[in-house]
Amino acid sequence: MKARPPVRESAGAQVREYLAALPAESRKRMKQVRAIVRSLAPRATEVFSYGIPGFRLEDRALVWYAAFKNHISLYPMTEPIRRAHAAELKGYKTAKGTVQFPLDEPLPLPLVKRLVQARAAQAKKEAAARRDS
Repeated sequence: MKARPPVRESAGAQVREYLAALPAESRKRMKQVRAIVRSLAPRATEVFSYGIPGFRLEDRALVWYAAFKNHISLYPMTEPIRRAHAAELKGYKTAKGTVQFPLDEPLPLPLVKRLVQARAAQAKKEAAARRDS
């Protein structure tokens, strides 16, 4: 008798497990980010890859988000998005593709919303360009 392949958990289940394992403050912030993405991109599909939760939109990476000891990160923050929001991002650590929000400061929810909106618009534009080519 052949062994059955292991049943893969749904992305939602993997995200819930990831969040449940976090310290309370990190979990709270991560749930806030998750809710923001769901509200601004309701057609986005939840995924879990690279060991962190994320969303795909238009068959493209929309955002990933992850918790660390002293901050949470939001990915991918492309160069055009970082440039467009440079004034608002001042004071936050950024690197190629990410912005970090420290746990010892309030999560800037309006900024997170603007970043997710910008990323969603970018993903939709990329998808339209692919369809038109």
